[in-house]
Amino acid sequence: MTQSALHDDTGTGPAHDRLLSDIAVACRVLASESNGLAQLSAALRVGGADPAADSGGLTPLARSFGRAVEAFSTLPGRVVVTGIGKSGHVGRKIQATLASTGTPSFFVHPSEASHGDLGMIQSGDAVLALSNSGETPELADIIAHARRFGLMLAAMTGQAESTLARAADIALVVPDAAEACPMGLAPTTSATMQMALGDALAVALLERRNFTASDFGVFHPGGRLGIRLRRVGDLMHCGTAMPLGTPDISLRQVILEMTRKAFGCIGVIGTDGTLCGLITDGDLRRALDRDLETTRAADIMNPTPLTTRADILAAEALRIMNARPRPITSLFVLDDGGVPVGIVHVHDLLRAGVA
Repeated sequence: MTQSALHDDTGTGPAHDRLLSDIAVACRVLASESNGLAQLSAALRVGGADPAADSGGLTPLARSFGRAVEAFSTLPGRVVVTGIGKSGHVGRKIQATLASTGTPSFFVHPSEASHGDLGMIQSGDAVLALSNSGETPELADIIAHARRFGLMLAAMTGQAESTLARAADIALVVPDAAEACPMGLAPTTSATMQMALGDALAVALLERRNFTASDFGVFHPGGRLGIRLRRVGDLMHCGTAMPLGTPDISLRQVILEMTRKAFGCIGVIGTDGTLCGLITDGDLRRALDRDLETTRAADIMNPTPLTTRADILAAEALRIMNARPRPITSLFVLDDGGVPVGIVHVHDLLRAGVA
């Protein structure tokens, strides 16, 4: 195709007609998959119009979903996800989401399981098997293994009466929805529904476990996400790197300490080791007309400086620095007793990519 055809904006001609046709197909696919997700949501909704709902308004899928969350959240071992074909690809994504949100899990390919990888599955584990038809022959060995060793078996399938669903302890039956493929053959809508149900399961487990941003950061130390979740304690300067002095040191000594440590400030500590004040380079400029020997740190210090803690996110420390009409450049880090344990400069945060 020529560049002119790719960028034809005349609104007429064969290229434009093909574009309109392609867009119509895309919209039809999105509508089909959106309809499938709406059916999935309705099948989970409590108190809906599902005639199969029990007296408490729970649908069969809602009951199974609740049982799966309970089983996986109290599992002593790991969730072993398996599936083949498109269900296998979806299963790998579900497993990755489970693992990154606090549910120990791994993926086993059914064919590899039949050739030794069943040895990876241990007592205390549970199996989550995906198959839209529920009749995937490659799953037979891993299902038999789960039954033989008394492992909990959960199935995610589109057929309630399938071999897989009947063999499972918990059957997560995805509603029957039309595939976006015009032939009804390629797993499209059904794969999207499996993926969404897997996400719902992972997030429900995340909330059940009270999984926090800090926990998330432990599993995502790399990339932008890892940077955003770094804590002040990871970036602060400690020990002799901190610019510190007592209330009775002279203005000359204050200048020397600030110059040596190059943070643009000095912390003033009392006899008990706690931070009782702060002197910034701005305070120094305002005190230049004072005597360098007789003026004491206590005379010019700010007795109520902004501080932070080692366990807060570095991004929060940056917010504190920038919250004032005149932003500050350094924060002392205090322990629970008010004793300085470090200092962090805005440049430390910027170098780490926090901004």
